[in-house]
Amino acid sequence: MDARDQVVTLFGGGGFLGRYVAQALMKSGARVRIAERDPSDAWFLKPLGALGQSQFVSADILRPDSARRAAQGSTAVVNLVGILKGDFEKVHVEGARNVAMAAADVGAEAFVQISAIGADRASPAAYGRSKAEGEAAVREAFPGATVIRPSVLFGAEDQFVNRFAGLASMLPVVPVVRPGVKLQPAWVSDVAQAVAAAALDPRSHGGRTYELGGPEVVTMEALNRWIGEATGRTKPIWPVPDEAAALMAKAVGWLPGAPITADQWAMLGRDNVVANDAAGFEAFGITPAPLAAVAPAWLVRYRRHGRFSTTKSA
Repeated sequence: MDARDQVVTLFGGGGFLGRYVAQALMKSGARVRIAERDPSDAWFLKPLGALGQSQFVSADILRPDSARRAAQGSTAVVNLVGILKGDFEKVHVEGARNVAMAAADVGAEAFVQISAIGADRASPAAYGRSKAEGEAAVREAFPGATVIRPSVLFGAEDQFVNRFAGLASMLPVVPVVRPGVKLQPAWVSDVAQAVAAAALDPRSHGGRTYELGGPEVVTMEALNRWIGEATGRTKPIWPVPDEAAALMAKAVGWLPGAPITADQWAMLGRDNVVANDAAGFEAFGITPAPLAAVAPAWLVRYRRHGRFSTTKSA
């Protein structure tokens, strides 16, 4: 089917990954419906498509009737809704099931569930367990669903690399939790291209699970050192002792704006990398970009003199 004949509904389309998926779909010619609890949160996407190419609807994934109304008329549905703290069972399992059932009820040909590397019913973290349970719920409701498990995402609006860069610009010493844990960060634009392809081509990708990680595996400590060099803010690294980090996560992790929650601490107990036998970007014909190829373009704002900075140290 020609992409121009498709209507793809993105639940959570105004989020970090969602905005890039929306843009990838618009470039393909598909019509895109952004489903958010507050549609005005995603209105910034309006100018990015052609006239009439984007729609915005109010939807609550915890209400089956609301999800079904939002999905009506869709040829494909993508569930991008996820949280890092709160009621994981409700959002990642019940909500995912509601959206998948809605897609099935309205006769959508494709359903894409955004999960995460680390989704595992035996995970020590509620986040990881709920993501795995959400995958199972989706498969039951929509057997031909595509499950995409990204690694940690980086991009201009991320809350990952930018957070570390902000710390390096403010503190004399950069604290690093779990310095030895391994990550495989992926550029959000690359992941979005894969999600869009899965939504538009269920014959090739339906029923499959993909793990998407970037071309490099780095430790948390190495990542922070690179960020310091890229921003001209080279600072001493302080590996936070596990005992101190665990205590901090337990004591204050529930507070708004806490640097790490108890559940995030549990997730950091395992490496966040693509499994050796997992299908990945190659299935979509995508060569993922390394962090160093794209991040300097936005990290320049953390330099002492911005784009005019020539210094390599703070």
